Amino acid sequence: MAKKSSKPNQYEGMFLFGAGAASEPQATEASVRKFIETHGGNILVLKKWDERKLAYEIDGNKRGIYYLTLFTAPPAAVAQIERDVKLSEGILRVMILKADHMSVEEIQNHEPQKPEPREERGFGGGFGGGYGGGGYGDRGDRGDRGDRGDRGGYGGPRGARREEGAPEAAPTGEER
Repeated sequence: MAKKSSKPNQYEGMFLFGAGAASEPQATEASVRKFIETHGGNILVLKKWDERKLAYEIDGNKRGIYYLTLFTAPPAAVAQIERDVKLSEGILRVMILKADHMSVEEIQNHEPQKPEPREERGFGGGFGGGYGGGGYGDRGDRGDRGDRGDRGGYGGPRGARREEGAPEAAPTGEER
């Protein structure tokens, strides 16, 4: 069977490295080049995109460095690149998307958005729980819960207690 030649597609790749990659940017870029070019890819743009605090720790890294690339490659190469990246220890994550609609200028000019500041989550403040923030027993100006007696099935008088061996009484309209 003759090997079917396929037309290369254009892809956008985002590679996430640990914070240690900051000390050797040339080696990091060479690593990305190796993964793509080994499988017949041609890099159009490769640049350090951003360094950020990660949302959660990955392999002991709290910070990560993102490299953005635009490249052309045969369709079968994407799965091979992703497999090789998963087997490597230097790259934490990779995401490759088809990007036929993107131009080299768009990728070169693409800058990361600054993350929106998060609300501080400290002790106390508004929602109870924690130290000094309300919680159990602190009803503020709402008073006690005197309304508990009117809920069906809760509170109110209990029915008569049944003695051992006594015949069961027929339920009346008040008892349930």
